[in-house]
Amino acid sequence: MKGESTPATRAVRRPGDTLRASSVSRSFEGVRALQEVTLELSRHEIVGLIGPNGAGKSTLVNVLTGFDFPTAGSVELAGRRVTRWSAHRRARAGLARTFQHSHSFRDLSVRENVEVAALGVGAGARRAKLRADELLELLGLEAQEQVAAGALAHGYERRLGVARALATRPRFVLMDEPAAGLPEAEVPEFAAVVGSVRDQHDAGVLLIDHNMALVMSVCDRIVVLDQGRTLADGTPAEIRGNLDVAAAYLGETAVVAEADG
Repeated sequence: MKGESTPATRAVRRPGDTLRASSVSRSFEGVRALQEVTLELSRHEIVGLIGPNGAGKSTLVNVLTGFDFPTAGSVELAGRRVTRWSAHRRARAGLARTFQHSHSFRDLSVRENVEVAALGVGAGARRAKLRADELLELLGLEAQEQVAAGALAHGYERRLGVARALATRPRFVLMDEPAAGLPEAEVPEFAAVVGSVRDQHDAGVLLIDHNMALVMSVCDRIVVLDQGRTLADGTPAEIRGNLDVAAAYLGETAVVAEADG
């Protein structure tokens, strides 16, 4: 893969260059999936979002991206209130996401999938082709560009999801379990992919993943959800040493403490 990221000097945060959920709650038939969650992501950071299964992580991503709407609270994108905007409108305003399960067009080639994503936010045909050229090289997908998306190996499928998100030229990319199912040997290279979104594409990243080695290695800050509430928000070192986080995971986060060990 070309263009692996290296630690970069963070740009100064500009007013409005944030994605923010303010006191967001979401209920489903009386079940409170989110309870007054506030989260802020700047355009120049990678924030991890972790928590036990059922903590509300995917629900929060759906609310942030317009695939669901909050029962209470608000969402702002670059200073604009977008709480009731559709997912497509938010995408055109600079908000992209990947999914736990592939949302690519399985019968289209890798290249066609990336070009379609660019066309979907208003790029012309020539610009979409150039964007695909750039992203296929960056993400190491050049050899697979004519392969049908449905025939990709799992690791390449994950990269295609990132390429499709970046094709929209986003301000922010929300990644929902992007490393799920990846062999451990491929995780460091995928970490470089995640870092490149911030360092080379000037986009903030919200990363949900159960692979604590990945989360701890790439994130500037980590937010922990538990039972729909914000349990903790801090640096990887602070989260690693947080006893409340360890208790919430009921032993699952032993890997958090050992992630750097």
